[in-house]
Amino acid sequence: MRRSEVLAEESIVCLQKALNHLREIWELIGIPEDQRLQRTEVVKKHIKDLLDMMIAEEESLKERLIKSIAVCQKELNTLCSELNVEPFHEEGETTILQLEKDLRTQVELRRKQKKERKQELKILQEQDQELCEILCMPHYEIDSTSVPSLEELNQFRQHVATLRETKASRREEFVNIKRQIILCMEELEHTPDTSFERDVVCEDEEAFCLSLENIATLQKLLRQLEVRKSQNEAVCEGLRAQIRELWDRLQIPAEEREAVATVMTGSKAKVRKALQLEVDRLEELKMQNMKKVIEAIRVEVAQYWDRCFYSQEQRQAFAAYYSEDYTENLLQLHDAEIVRLRNYYEVHKELFEGVQKWEESWRLFLEFERKASDPSRFTNRGGNLLKEEKQRAKLQKTLPKLEEELKARIEMWEREHSKAFVVNGQKFMEYVTEQWEMHQLEKERAKQERQLKNKKQTETEMLYGSTPRTPKRRGPTPSTPGKVRKLNTTTMSNATANSSIRPVFSGTVYRSPVSRLPPSGSKPVITSTCSGKKTPRAVKHGANKENLELNGSILSGGYPDSAPPRRNFSINSVASTYSEFAVIHLF
Repeated sequence: MRRSEVLAEESIVCLQKALNHLREIWELIGIPEDQRLQRTEVVKKHIKDLLDMMIAEEESLKERLIKSIAVCQKELNTLCSELNVEPFHEEGETTILQLEKDLRTQVELRRKQKKERKQELKILQEQDQELCEILCMPHYEIDSTSVPSLEELNQFRQHVATLRETKASRREEFVNIKRQIILCMEELEHTPDTSFERDVVCEDEEAFCLSLENIATLQKLLRQLEVRKSQNEAVCEGLRAQIRELWDRLQIPAEEREAVATVMTGSKAKVRKALQLEVDRLEELKMQNMKKVIEAIRVEVAQYWDRCFYSQEQRQAFAAYYSEDYTENLLQLHDAEIVRLRNYYEVHKELFEGVQKWEESWRLFLEFERKASDPSRFTNRGGNLLKEEKQRAKLQKTLPKLEEELKARIEMWEREHSKAFVVNGQKFMEYVTEQWEMHQLEKERAKQERQLKNKKQTETEMLYGSTPRTPKRRGPTPSTPGKVRKLNTTTMSNATANSSIRPVFSGTVYRSPVSRLPPSGSKPVITSTCSGKKTPRAVKHGANKENLELNGSILSGGYPDSAPPRRNFSINSVASTYSEFAVIHLF
């Protein structure tokens, strides 16, 4: 049964009860029957009209609700389709009124979502348009008439964010390039002469179109300006080098050089002009001082010859170096030669520096070898001997290694250039081998000289004695000075003329300067001392009898021709008396 019928029946029951109640009231009041019937009919008529009206209103409400539900359902389906969401479905059974209410709520919600999406789409389109105009890029393709989905809006937002990042990076690049362009223009004293250059330098930065084409044009403009700047700097640096060279050749005093010190830096047009004027002035001065300039160039040529290890034949090949006819043609020949030598040295600079390093190491090695053969080096203090030995050991290791490295590099150079690399007119490795051989020969010669000198010295000492040497005391003597003097006096008074004192400190043999009486108490025999007077043959023979008996042995310093000595020996004689022995040990 429908709800309206139920309501109608309930209304009828209620009206019937009300009618019965009226009848009871009419009966109590005493209203006649006919009036009561008449009044009952009137009430029934009114009740019927009222019920009809109520039913009509209910029916109308029902129709409105059904119509509203249909409209809302249709609109809701359309909105869900536009918003790309699932259609609305009522869960469980519900009344028409509740259904209509739920549908209206969903419609309002979808309308709001649609409005928000459309507004966001509009904002994103405006931002996209602004960014695309600045970046000169095409607009984002999206249907502005339809409602964008959440995914489409998300993609659009990401696109706009990417455009913002692109704009920021291009703006930073533009500002950086613009700053460099302005600096280059100031350095070159260049004013913008094209519309693009004026837009870059003079116009507002925000108004500049940050397209890829404009950025590429900016970079190209900067490269062109940098090339011009580099060329200008190279020209100015060349002029400065030419000025310094002419200063050195002409021996310009420092006062005149300081006068142009302000233009020795920078590369602006006025600086370049001032440098050119100075070069012209110096060139004119050079022509006036031809001989002085040529001689200065010859000094530099000789320096490069030394650096390149030119032999005498190679140096003589440049005949203009020895000419005395100081003309402009001779100057040009020298200029060409110095340019050739400079280029040659720069191309092979690494090789020449390696050879120079070997030369320095070789000289240092020879110096250490010389010091190693010097006996006086043992008297040095402060650890110098230890340092020298360490450096010498290090050189003995590094020198062959350096030779091997240079050999490999020179062999590679010779394969590349198909010619020999010469040092002083000789192949480098042959030169190195020759140096080592000369060093070995020099060592052998020095060794033989020392051996011959030692042999002659020993023979001389065996025959004539040696000059006494006072040994250095390295510490306090245990005996007192009084005892030493007493013992020394006793010893000297008892010494004989034939005795020879041989101190163990000096390792040499010398004759006693004090005469002594013979043991028999006879007349004293006058003997010569070490004062340089000649000693008779017999006395000389007697004084050195002990040494003559040892002459020719290893101890006396002599050696057979077939067996040279392998080590040095010192000759320590035995004292003839106890007094001499005591004197020896006291000193």
